[in-house]
Amino acid sequence: MRVLIEALTRDKYFKEKELNKQVRKEQIKKDVKSFIQIVHHFRDECIRDYHRPPIEHVTLFDEAQRAWDLQMTANFMARKKGRKDFRFSEPEFLISCLDRHQDWAVIICLVGGGQEINTGEAGIGEWIDALDRSYPDWHIYISPKLSDEEYSASGSLGKLIGRDNVRYKDELHLSVSMRSFRAENVSLLVKQLLDMDVSAARETLIELEHKYPIVITRDLHQAKRWLKSQARGSERFGMVVSSQAERLKPHAIFVKQVVDPIHWFLNDKEDVRSSYYLEDVATEFMIQGLELDWVCVTWDADFRIKDGKWDHWSFKGKKWQRIRKPDRQTYLKNAYRVLLTRARQGMVIVVPTGDDEDPTRPPAYYDPIYEYLCEVGFSVLA
Repeated sequence: MRVLIEALTRDKYFKEKELNKQVRKEQIKKDVKSFIQIVHHFRDECIRDYHRPPIEHVTLFDEAQRAWDLQMTANFMARKKGRKDFRFSEPEFLISCLDRHQDWAVIICLVGGGQEINTGEAGIGEWIDALDRSYPDWHIYISPKLSDEEYSASGSLGKLIGRDNVRYKDELHLSVSMRSFRAENVSLLVKQLLDMDVSAARETLIELEHKYPIVITRDLHQAKRWLKSQARGSERFGMVVSSQAERLKPHAIFVKQVVDPIHWFLNDKEDVRSSYYLEDVATEFMIQGLELDWVCVTWDADFRIKDGKWDHWSFKGKKWQRIRKPDRQTYLKNAYRVLLTRARQGMVIVVPTGDDEDPTRPPAYYDPIYEYLCEVGFSVLA
């Protein structure tokens, strides 16, 4: 949200300056914030008075699947707001705010499949569950595609069967990716790749490889050279990694480094803090909902392959620890889904070679990943 607000502010500011108008950037930013706000600010405003409706009759929640579940919301409200009696999930409370209107209100939820990447994210299913248990009078319009596996909403959808005010509309599904304008099948390819559906992934790759280049390499420096050679003019490029990729430090990649997303996404090629410099990296948390023209995805041993299946790990202290909880395994898989779908025009995937002398980075952790990508058919960067 900070990046969007700053981008709109800068755009308006420079356009006004070109017209020789006297403007203040602070005032422009204030104007931008009047119609775009962080959802938590909207929530906090509604908490002050449980009866007064918000001034908005129409609200659009981007990344709606990331709204918090009951436990996360209740814990936050008790710790940060002193409200120990709060008993709503974030979706249920947000719906209740619009429900205060006596005449009409509209809620639009923009949802990405398989995008839950953090503890406490309720998914689109919680929005449906909240409507089912608390708001029987609301009219609901749903894409039939929400029944697909990556949305994890099939159980919730079943609760709506027989409800008269539910309509399914094909038009509500964005079937053509606006992010990857060169190829509409990138998201499908990534899904097949993460589902280890080799034959389907191979066929999808053949369909898009000529208009959306994806290459793989073991050499990070070679990947950076390729990335720079692909970008034209103002096309933006950058490097992304998993937030669990802690053993990329030997490659000068430190995921714990605090990066300002405004500098990274918006500043120009002369700024060492920008994505162009390929020094600071973005994780799934910073890049979700945003994109670059060209992306380098550097793969670590947190999401590796063993016996033909994905293996989930987190680095703690001096060693890797297996991730056993199913929800955390899903978050890690979704993290790589986010990383692999951030490029508009093409990407390079780096799988390091590892190091026999480093017990935390043996080649055995990395080679199966690279071999799998080769089996799917990705072009090897010469």
